[in-house]
Amino acid sequence: MTTRAGPYQRIKSFRPARTLVGGVETRVYIATRLGASGFRSDRGPEGGPVGAWPEVRVDEMSRYIDHILQPGEKVLYSTNAHWMFYLPAVAAWFAVAILLVVSWLATVPALTLFCWASAAVVAVVALFLTLKGWFHRWTTETDVTDRRVVHKTGFIKRNTFEIALDKIESVDVEQSIFGRLLNYGDVTIMGVGEGRQRIPTIASPLAFRNSITAR
Repeated sequence: MTTRAGPYQRIKSFRPARTLVGGVETRVYIATRLGASGFRSDRGPEGGPVGAWPEVRVDEMSRYIDHILQPGEKVLYSTNAHWMFYLPAVAAWFAVAILLVVSWLATVPALTLFCWASAAVVAVVALFLTLKGWFHRWTTETDVTDRRVVHKTGFIKRNTFEIALDKIESVDVEQSIFGRLLNYGDVTIMGVGEGRQRIPTIASPLAFRNSITAR
């Protein structure tokens, strides 16, 4: 965090605000100064808002693409892994609900105890699957810029690939019946001299392909 203040500006505190940086909404902190009278003021010396000055700017969260953009390069389309990665967790939570209902309806104490124990075990598994699905979607990024396609997976062990748009020969989309209903599918990108790159279970695969081919 950097702070720059004029000779007569005294930074008192910071207030949160939101702004768009590279097409991504981020949170920044705007300086609040004490005016000459000692009262809290959000106005600059020229009457403009303090937020218009470059005093304080702290990005709360940034994406991989934000760190590798070249000067003048723009992000045209961004997508992620589909939410279907949560389906195993949803099924597990549904099983927990069924076990709890059975334990409530059971009249045999042994059966009630068994259902409670089974629900506890399945709940742990459901929680693990939920966190696993969330972590996968959080660490997966797919972006199309005006120069290239960038795909990143992983957090500590990171796997990435990039293909320049002018080297892309074809973009193929594979969707099952459920994929068409839920709007997900597998995308295969064939690059000249780059080989074949496959992105599985991506959200809105047709829109992603159009963002590459319609240029």
